[in-house]
Amino acid sequence: MDWIYPLILAGAGLILVATLTSVLSFRFGAPLLLVFLGIGLLAGEDGLGLRFDDPNVAYLLGSLALAVILFDSGFGTRLPVLRRAAAPAFVLATVGVLLTTFLLGAAAQVILDLPWTYALLLGALISSTDAAAVFFLLRVGGVKINRRVRSILEVESGSNDPMAIFLTIFFIEMILSGGAAGNLGALFATAFALQMGLGLVIGIAGGYLLVAVVNRLPLDEALYPIAVMAGAVSLFALTGALGGSGFLAAYVAGVVAGNRKLQGATHLRRQQEGLTWLAQISMFLLLGLLATPSEFPALALPALALGLFLILVARPLAVGLCLLPFRYHWKTTTFISWVGLRGAVSILLAILPLVAGIEGGAMFFNIVFMMVLVSLLVQGWTIRPLARRLGLVVPPEMTIGEYLMHELHGQPVAGDRIPFGTAELIVREVGDAGEVTQVGLALLRVQGAADASGVSGLGVWKTLHGWLFGWRSHD
Repeated sequence: MDWIYPLILAGAGLILVATLTSVLSFRFGAPLLLVFLGIGLLAGEDGLGLRFDDPNVAYLLGSLALAVILFDSGFGTRLPVLRRAAAPAFVLATVGVLLTTFLLGAAAQVILDLPWTYALLLGALISSTDAAAVFFLLRVGGVKINRRVRSILEVESGSNDPMAIFLTIFFIEMILSGGAAGNLGALFATAFALQMGLGLVIGIAGGYLLVAVVNRLPLDEALYPIAVMAGAVSLFALTGALGGSGFLAAYVAGVVAGNRKLQGATHLRRQQEGLTWLAQISMFLLLGLLATPSEFPALALPALALGLFLILVARPLAVGLCLLPFRYHWKTTTFISWVGLRGAVSILLAILPLVAGIEGGAMFFNIVFMMVLVSLLVQGWTIRPLARRLGLVVPPEMTIGEYLMHELHGQPVAGDRIPFGTAELIVREVGDAGEVTQVGLALLRVQGAADASGVSGLGVWKTLHGWLFGWRSHD
């Protein structure tokens, strides 16, 4: 029994150190995930000597933490943001992940001389962006970019994990079956429809059910966050047990619940945010402890080559092809390509080859871990200066015309619409010099979405229908 207290001390101490050192991220702009992983590596068997080498426990706890993180990601996604970014973000989260998998798989086959199924598995492991890293940089990391780009990145990073998980499991099953899978296309389509279909249906139904149950329970205010999170984890587990994507169900349930009237919502959001931080810190520390840095040098060069190929070739090509139909400005496409940070989800998925007993499982884990480090070091440190260079950072003050040009990322024309909180700004008239001279306001929450000029009680908003020089925006 003497081992209990040292174990508790080690766990609590690591979480405390990680929490306190997070100030480095805020002060120096370092990716928060990099700080947490670094602490885990320093405390591990090649550092302070804490030994943790159970991939099954790591995957179990990591999956639980990821379900909590994805539910909270969905819970914090507002419907206006989702509507604004749904089409491009979901193309990136599905087709983009698939393209990245095949492009990186082709590179892995050449660089590491792997069989195609193994190479594609490696591509799938690292194919999704990390919601925690992206959300931190965009929401609390001091990178304030225009709403359209920010919405696409947030929705993509919150919704692309299920596709990566599906592809990883699919290729692992291919390897374990010896490649004798019959009609590969039909098998892929069937498995995709089952996992994503069940995840979507159970997520939507479960989200509405969760809201209905919580709103009818006369609980103490402190118990609402526990009930909601327990319900979310139950949906995740139920969906997985039925053969669906539990991670997609958790995210979708979060979107549904977060956009409905919920009992004790203010207290719930505050407590849920703390619980999500705890899940993130715990998962990152655990993955850092599981790694063995002394094994990295043997695979460092191919991992570096694949990491740079992902950043400079695979991600930009996949994003460019996916966003081509939407005709975004090249600066927008370039920035979205660069903000493709990899993180804890990729490392967590890299545990699966170890759990499944696939030959060379440790190789997958070590290469993916180093590729994540490359992504965080190269992309994480350069996102802010790149956003400034591309002109995507929102200035602290601007006129309404400047705001519209910034959000549209180009010259406004009459009829352009830009989301503005619970309303939409509508360009009514553009002067000969290209300046915005007349703007309307449509209220999204008013039946019929009337113009601001026709809605009583708006006061100062009526001035938006005339000349607007000198009006200042702080958003």
